[in-house]
Amino acid sequence: MQRIFLFTALAGLFLWSCSTPVQEDQSHHNRDLQLSSDRMTPEALWSFGRLGSTRVSPDGQTVLYSVTYTHIGEDRSYTDLYTVPVTGGTPVQITNTALNEGQADWRPDGRKITFLSSASGAVQLWEMNPDGSERRRVSDIEGGISGYAYAPDLRHIAYSKPVKLDQTVNERYPDLPKANARIEDDLMYRHWDSWHDHHYSHLFVASYTPGGSLTEGTDIMEGERFDAPLKPFGGMEQVAWSPDGQELIYTCKKLSGRDYAFSTNSDLYAYRLSDGSTRNLTEGMPGYDMNPLFSPDGTRLVWESMARDGYEADKNRLFIMDWESGEKRDLTIGFDHNAGSPVWDRDLDYLWFSSNREATYQLHLLDINSGAIHQVTEGVHNLNTVAHTGDALIATRVSMSEPADVFRIEIETGNNSNLSRINEGLLGQLTMGKLEERWIKTSDNKDMLVWVIYPPHFDPNKKYPAILYCQGGPQSGVSQFWSYRWNFQMMAANDYIVIAPNRRGLPGFGTEWNEQISGDYGGQNMQDYLSAVDALAAEPYVDEERLGAVGASYGGFSVYWLAGNHNKRFKAFISHCGIFNTDMMYTTTEEMFFVDWDLDGPYWEQADKRYDFSPHLFVDQWDTPMLVIHGEKDFRIPYTQGMGAFNAARIQDIPARFLYFPEENHWVLSAQNGILWQREFAGWLDKWLK
Repeated sequence: MQRIFLFTALAGLFLWSCSTPVQEDQSHHNRDLQLSSDRMTPEALWSFGRLGSTRVSPDGQTVLYSVTYTHIGEDRSYTDLYTVPVTGGTPVQITNTALNEGQADWRPDGRKITFLSSASGAVQLWEMNPDGSERRRVSDIEGGISGYAYAPDLRHIAYSKPVKLDQTVNERYPDLPKANARIEDDLMYRHWDSWHDHHYSHLFVASYTPGGSLTEGTDIMEGERFDAPLKPFGGMEQVAWSPDGQELIYTCKKLSGRDYAFSTNSDLYAYRLSDGSTRNLTEGMPGYDMNPLFSPDGTRLVWESMARDGYEADKNRLFIMDWESGEKRDLTIGFDHNAGSPVWDRDLDYLWFSSNREATYQLHLLDINSGAIHQVTEGVHNLNTVAHTGDALIATRVSMSEPADVFRIEIETGNNSNLSRINEGLLGQLTMGKLEERWIKTSDNKDMLVWVIYPPHFDPNKKYPAILYCQGGPQSGVSQFWSYRWNFQMMAANDYIVIAPNRRGLPGFGTEWNEQISGDYGGQNMQDYLSAVDALAAEPYVDEERLGAVGASYGGFSVYWLAGNHNKRFKAFISHCGIFNTDMMYTTTEEMFFVDWDLDGPYWEQADKRYDFSPHLFVDQWDTPMLVIHGEKDFRIPYTQGMGAFNAARIQDIPARFLYFPEENHWVLSAQNGILWQREFAGWLDKWLK
């Protein structure tokens, strides 16, 4: 363990010393870093450039994208904008400031690049030429804005900003100016990682003339205590202008308190500029309806839709509506997988979309008239559509071995070419472990795909410790993702074999496989984990006496459950933000629809079984060292769940450690906290498995 800690510490110092000096008014990048080893370290991992928003110009000739680099010493990130021709060439960095340019896009006429910046103080809308010259602030909105969308005719701009509608305690009791309290009468008083601040995100529409300025617009949700876009993660992809610029379509869940907490019923609303009226386009459709997208000719509207209220992991469908008649239909009714990120083909009788098929996201072409769907791409990577440009698709591509880049995909040949090449310098210095796709039999004789990631320079004649990775969600796919915490190449670089099963309850293998987990926590999916680890433990290069299990969220629940039910298989556990006590989880999480659906209702209505799968019921069987990690601002799974697990272990004199982050939420977002996380993660496994 000391050897590995020393190596990562020295590597970190070396990386920091090679970082590009940051001038006060300039940005920062890590493109020139030289590594001291070909193995991944936490510092190398956090030095990768991260691809952000990607947009193709209206004429289909140029890709605009953002890249974020982390300055580890400053514990902050820098985001800049780049362009590259869709046919390939040398990317051009068009911004270089210490301020992060966000939500970059093309103005509908293609003559300007638009973005958000805090250069003037509050975050405002800016424009500049496509080469980055002549930056000009467009908006002057009090308090700033959080998102924007230009009307296609350039006569209006929609923007979002918070609007204060509720009183604070001090406003209710002005004679108590130093009182520090909250008074709550209903649910949803906090969400994800923040308490409700008496504000609501509203959409405004303001007049605009190219070259002019944007001032306060009309609040199209005046007085409404609802949020658009949806919190906590919704952005302006949930808003769409009609091509004639006369109507604004937006996503909103117009519920509050208890009703909001138990429902996923968001709808699409159409606001008409001419008379200020609003109508519900998806009334009677009870699940999520979001992310509207007009056909360029304005005759049809496409959006993503789920059928059932309260089920956040329901099948994601593509719906279409004839704009004139209002007739709606499901375009993916015979497609047994999720469909997302639709874009229009240049032939408006077709749509492109992305879908998880057997643990990789691939691009599909949908014939709107016949309903036929064809998978167009293949390969061990995830692809998400951005645009169709004649004979090619522009998409983002990512895998377990490479972070995201912008790719050009030739439709005729399927050939891929990397346009952005963000991390070619770092990737060229690192040796990645081999990735293997294996199919194993489960305890009920089903075939399950398991990703196996081997250490760099793997020697089949040696024996290696192995890690079982337990996925969260619980219905988030173990696809070809690249993570800055759960990075399989980072784990493998420390000489571990990583076992990542696509157990029951994960998408990409049909609706039945995906939905089996609901109401079956601690059931078949746990047996799937044991089937996977047992199959790999039988390999001659795996040391079955040195097995660990790790995971976050539902994966953290899985670790806690396995701790009491693993029959001596494992020698170390790591649980990040896991569910320990399902009784308490039901009444302390914020989005109640999640636990209500997955746990089959509240525990007081289940006297016959009372959540008999809850990990806290098996602590008398715990006997294995455990690292527990949790963030204080995690309101999805409150940090007291982690405290309960850690305390239960130590009360029984089981070796345990509690890694607690006061400023982190369900994730770990800051650089130095992220590196600390990686060091503690590796150190704990090394202590008990090496």
